Amino acid sequence: MPGLSLLKIKRHGMCLAAEGVLEGCLPTWAVVLKTDDPAPWTNEFESIELSCLIESISTNNPRIEWKKIQNSEPSYVFFDKRVSGDLEHRARIREPATLVITNATRSDTADYRCEVTAPNDQKIFDEILISLVVRVKPVVPKCSVPKSVPVGKSAELRCVEEEGFPKSQYQWFLNKEEIPDDPKTSPRFFNSSYMLNGDTGTLKFTEVRREDAGEYYCRAKNDAGHAECGPQTMEVYDLNVAGIRGYFASQKEAGNNYKVPAKGDGVDYVRTEDEGDFRHKSSFVI
Repeated sequence: MPGLSLLKIKRHGMCLAAEGVLEGCLPTWAVVLKTDDPAPWTNEFESIELSCLIESISTNNPRIEWKKIQNSEPSYVFFDKRVSGDLEHRARIREPATLVITNATRSDTADYRCEVTAPNDQKIFDEILISLVVRVKPVVPKCSVPKSVPVGKSAELRCVEEEGFPKSQYQWFLNKEEIPDDPKTSPRFFNSSYMLNGDTGTLKFTEVRREDAGEYYCRAKNDAGHAECGPQTMEVYDLNVAGIRGYFASQKEAGNNYKVPAKGDGVDYVRTEDEGDFRHKSSFVI
């Protein structure tokens, strides 16, 4: 408009015109927050900053509060100018409003809300939400490997670790060589009949081969690190059923009044730990 001088009032990055707010400007005297990282992470026992930056404000000494939200339930972390709750001795405020957590633990994984109230501003309240993840290194997994399995039978190896966060992924090794997810991708395991589930830690053989014998161990890993169980030996053996039956038949023909015994009678058998099969001792001669 001719003759109308525009009065620009700038305060903390905002401006007004005589007839109202200029294009691209925020309302005058508004508290505005921002953060450098809305989804920070740290490893357990390390430090982390949850940045809550006041981009604009007019009120001196605004009220600053932090709340921790877990299972949809908020609780105070910083209130009335002091840290409270389980962070009381592990956190502090770095001016003006950033929350610094030292010695973070897995229980600190949660959403955190920074709230700033500025009574003397036109827009008196603002908040930002920050999602913190504390990563936990896996502990040594519990591994289960059959001690001995007959050729052609099925077998299952198990690996479990429940402390790591995020949830662990699993790798299996045979004689220090990693077992690939798909046997067809490796000349070493091409003819093997296993299925490996990296999410559950199970390694299942449909039909065990002699080449599957050896020392097995499992590694649990996530973004924070990894841990391994000690190696365990799986033996693969032949069960000469035909030879055993032939021995029983020859005894009957010789007139020894011998009936076919139940397993454990007449032949020294050993039950394997993880299978329902029986095997004869190596000292038994047919």
